[in-house]
Amino acid sequence: MSSNSLLSISNLTVEFGGLKALDDVFLTIKPNSIVGLIGPNGAGKTTLFNSISGLVAPTSGTIEIYGKRVDWPATNDLAEYSIARTLQGVGLFAGLSVVENVMMGANIRAGSNFLKDLFGLSGKSEAQLRRKALDALAWASALDLAEKMPSDLTYPDTKRVSIARALVMDPKILLLDEPAAGLGQDDIDKFAQLLIQLRKKCAIAIVEHHVDFIGAISDQVYVLNFGKVIASGTFDVVKRDPAVLAAYLGTSSQSGNDQLGNSHA
Repeated sequence: MSSNSLLSISNLTVEFGGLKALDDVFLTIKPNSIVGLIGPNGAGKTTLFNSISGLVAPTSGTIEIYGKRVDWPATNDLAEYSIARTLQGVGLFAGLSVVENVMMGANIRAGSNFLKDLFGLSGKSEAQLRRKALDALAWASALDLAEKMPSDLTYPDTKRVSIARALVMDPKILLLDEPAAGLGQDDIDKFAQLLIQLRKKCAIAIVEHHVDFIGAISDQVYVLNFGKVIASGTFDVVKRDPAVLAAYLGTSSQSGNDQLGNSHA
């Protein structure tokens, strides 16, 4: 495992009954880097995120966080480790404004009464929490949306708000599960620029099907297929790997390589 990594995984195996969803998987996330996870449907990408997030119990494997080997985190451990995750669904609360939705993502420590803070019964706490939420919205290029209601947002707007809701807890590691899903190409390009800026604040790991999007922003790319890491490295390296070409296209030809570089597989 890398001594200068924020998070390192080795030999991760996840079995569901007799099915191996992940098989001897490894992953390293370094500070202020963007790590992309790509692969065909069912390759195990979200299961890997679920293992980190405490939603799936690994069968075997080890994890180090900030250079220390630890037990696999439970979901309620993520805030302690400064790990935040967005899900494929945005899931904003319809009755709350954007800034209130972002406040809902704050890392409220034990002993805090979140509802009391949020709805003004503790004015000082609410003001502090609101400032954190506005700062998170600014990082997500969504500050102008703060007082809007979710019903007033465009779909790309909701994506930025979901990022802000994750950022409000000041994560060191941000896990994004298919953040570009449902976006048009112009919005994907804008989103790519947003994430490149966000890497100044935290490391980012992304599960995504838009291969060219991953190629444009990632420092390191891991390619999964049938639960195994079949290639890792820079995007320029992995897109030429014969195993990657075969997984996506059933070919290792140069024409296949050209297609992978422009694919949304």
